[in-house]
Amino acid sequence: MYKSKSEMGLVDRKRINDALDKHLERSSPSTSRGLSSNKDKDHRLSSSQSQSMLNRNSRAAPFAENAEESETDSEESDASGSDGDDTSWISWFCNLRGNEFFCEVDDDYIQDDFNLCGLSSQVPYYDYALDLILDVESSHGDMFTEEQNELVESAAEMLYGLIHVRYILTTKGMAAMLEKYKNAEFGRCPRVYCCGQPCLPLGQSDIPRQSTVKIYCPKCEDIYTPRSRFQDNLDGAYFGSTFPHLFLMTYGHLKPQKTSQSYVPRVFGFKVHRP
Repeated sequence: MYKSKSEMGLVDRKRINDALDKHLERSSPSTSRGLSSNKDKDHRLSSSQSQSMLNRNSRAAPFAENAEESETDSEESDASGSDGDDTSWISWFCNLRGNEFFCEVDDDYIQDDFNLCGLSSQVPYYDYALDLILDVESSHGDMFTEEQNELVESAAEMLYGLIHVRYILTTKGMAAMLEKYKNAEFGRCPRVYCCGQPCLPLGQSDIPRQSTVKIYCPKCEDIYTPRSRFQDNLDGAYFGSTFPHLFLMTYGHLKPQKTSQSYVPRVFGFKVHRP
């Protein structure tokens, strides 16, 4: 089945994303439904073969414990890989190290075509990626090359991210993110005067592949880079520029009072003159 965090190690996401970037440069996303001229529309990648593809493409060595890792996720043991065939792709994906910011999107939401409006033109191999996300069984999938398998894997991640950014603006999505916020799973503000204020994920751009995810502090109203290096390649568009602000408007009682404290530079006890 799918690999656990410890088995996944340092996922070669950058290599796979680079392959997808090259594909996007060569062809329009709107033509991504067909892999070859002799395939009809019903030829989709099977879930079981997709899973085998995921196992083949992760070539990274087992992760060596990083002594400098300051977050508790470096110490966590993940049992998701032991669930065997009972583990869905969504659960497996959200439990990968570095994907802790994602919540699990309901299958019912994904299966509603209205919620996916416009995404088929943005994501290569849309049909195959959607089947992979939903664990749809299919008898067609042996026509894929290794490169195409990598593209489908990356396309599934991209499609899930674009669905996720819409889902977290719904009532159910915000409720799921609320639990993560209460547990400070998005990290805490590194600013001293914010006193460990829990943060929210933010994308500086709503366009995919423009910037990586940042965390927004509602106390100082500034943004920071996540402390975990595993979020280095996590696309900010999968969370969007709207989410943290709409979240705080929805749960107004959680918005902290803006801090008035600021650091004052001093030399021998005297304030430094600012011209």
